[in-house]
Amino acid sequence: MNAHGGFSRRGWLLFGAMALLWGVPYLFISVAVESFSPPAIVAGRTLIAALLLLPFAIRGGALRQAWKVWPWVLAFGAIEMAGPFVLLGHAEMTLPSGMTGLLVATVPLFAALIALGGGDRGVLRPARGIGLLVGFVGVAIVVAGPGLFGGEVSLLAAGEVLLVAVLYAIAPFIVARKLADVPSLGTITLSLLMIGLIYLPIGLLTQHRVPTLPSIGALLALAVICTAVAFLAFFALIREVGPVRAPLFTYVNPVVAIILGAIVLSEPLTPGLLLGFPLIIVGCWFAATGGRLRPPASAPPGLASAPVPPAL
Repeated sequence: MNAHGGFSRRGWLLFGAMALLWGVPYLFISVAVESFSPPAIVAGRTLIAALLLLPFAIRGGALRQAWKVWPWVLAFGAIEMAGPFVLLGHAEMTLPSGMTGLLVATVPLFAALIALGGGDRGVLRPARGIGLLVGFVGVAIVVAGPGLFGGEVSLLAAGEVLLVAVLYAIAPFIVARKLADVPSLGTITLSLLMIGLIYLPIGLLTQHRVPTLPSIGALLALAVICTAVAFLAFFALIREVGPVRAPLFTYVNPVVAIILGAIVLSEPLTPGLLLGFPLIIVGCWFAATGGRLRPPASAPPGLASAPVPPAL
């Protein structure tokens, strides 16, 4: 960050890298599920990523610290990875990758509701309240859009993705309240390893097809680029621009997902998608921040200092 509080050149490069690294997974998932079962994708992605991150976590002592609170690390992994990864894989068997990415972007809406349930009355401020309303109107348009403008969308698949958004909204609260003193790298590496080992037998039992080369390539890309490299880049971004501004790239991810889905997979840009997209992004922004780049002074320190965006 430069002297005036803005992003440095390195900060912008890392910001752009993260917008791409966690905007492209939906494309890779869509390709991987063509011949891999969702549990097999989860097992392969998490184990490969864990093995790549393991040396970094061991060298810095982060893994040892995470192991001391392994039940909470496992709980975080179940909510942040085990459930979402398999739900996304199943949903993208029928749902376009661009729509999936946009629906996952509703995480701040559900996080605001969870915070409200936990006693955070700041969510009721006009800007944030209007943001919640606008965001959910956008979701309704995206989900109902195909029916309104022609075409069909699987309500089950859309529901699975929205459940993923709820789980992604819950996970940071576990980190902030139970894992705040554990290095993020240790939490991520150990959770990836445990979830991978749990899903390995399930993946082997549910994999009934011979994987195609495109699916294998997509799975490797998910593990190496979108998980291992992405987390290392995210940690670097936090060091460069701070923990408050680092997660702002998540508002750009849906743009990447929609553009790649349209260009690479020839997914249609439906009227419902085009109308709902800006409403969801604007709604999420105001629901999460009230339109500010920095959290209010009354924000709980744990939540402001330990953001964990979706592990896409």
